[in-house]
Amino acid sequence: MSTPRSIIVSMRPSHWVKNLFLFAALIFSGRLLYLNDFLLTLVGFFVFSLGSSGIYLINDIADIEKDRLHPEKSLRPIPSGALSVTMAGVAAAFLLLLALVGAFFVNYRFGLVTAAYVLVNIAYSYYLKNIVILDVMSIAVSFVLRVVAGAVIIGVPSSEWLILCTLLLSLFLGFAKRRHELLILENKATDHRAVLEHYSPYFLDQMTAIVTASTVMSYAIYTISDETVKKFNTKSLMYTVPFVLYGIFRYLYLVHKREEGGNPTKILLTDVPLILNVLAWVLVCAYIIYGGSLYD
Repeated sequence: MSTPRSIIVSMRPSHWVKNLFLFAALIFSGRLLYLNDFLLTLVGFFVFSLGSSGIYLINDIADIEKDRLHPEKSLRPIPSGALSVTMAGVAAAFLLLLALVGAFFVNYRFGLVTAAYVLVNIAYSYYLKNIVILDVMSIAVSFVLRVVAGAVIIGVPSSEWLILCTLLLSLFLGFAKRRHELLILENKATDHRAVLEHYSPYFLDQMTAIVTASTVMSYAIYTISDETVKKFNTKSLMYTVPFVLYGIFRYLYLVHKREEGGNPTKILLTDVPLILNVLAWVLVCAYIIYGGSLYD
């Protein structure tokens, strides 16, 4: 594998789908049809994608020895030796610098949020990932920062409900991922990720159950809250709750019955029922917010 191709693979462009969270504020602020706001959010998406790719390179450098013990991660360019640590470090520095300069050029507040995202993820790569519970919470904070970034780049307030739902959903995905790692690596789990010593399937199932219920209830309350009803002049968002329920139940099925969950991005891009459900949810939300209510 050539060096340029190895760098691109290590940037994990398929994981850029996570940065679609930047569009949450645009959609739920009712400003999706404002061309300038849409273009700003699109720019923000690519800026965050460059930054997240730089973080992936740094994370692979930090975990190079441990990733060599993982059945899938050992095939990545850096742990496999296809990409040298020096070249990976140079590429990471360039991507992070480009992302930060671009973010501050677009919007000062957006630049600050982007910088916070970079700092949180560097702290995770070298320190936070080794602290039980905080390791997953720091990942959740990264998703929340994506939502906040999407709000500040178009100058709208960050919805407390949107932040809460994002936090809980990302905690759900994070604990499911830890459960998958614990089971698939078995006796070698702590060699790959030391923090797994402090987890057990039962403990992770308990936390997953808590955040699953909290996620569904938070979203359901958001759809019928006075703030939401006044904002969109409809109560019809409540009809999108079944999509959220199915999405979570489908993911739990994949985690517990298919023993998947180690790569949420891969699941989102390959599981057809989940893809169709997400698309349906987006379309119904868009229709309700921008095209009128269902039964009002």
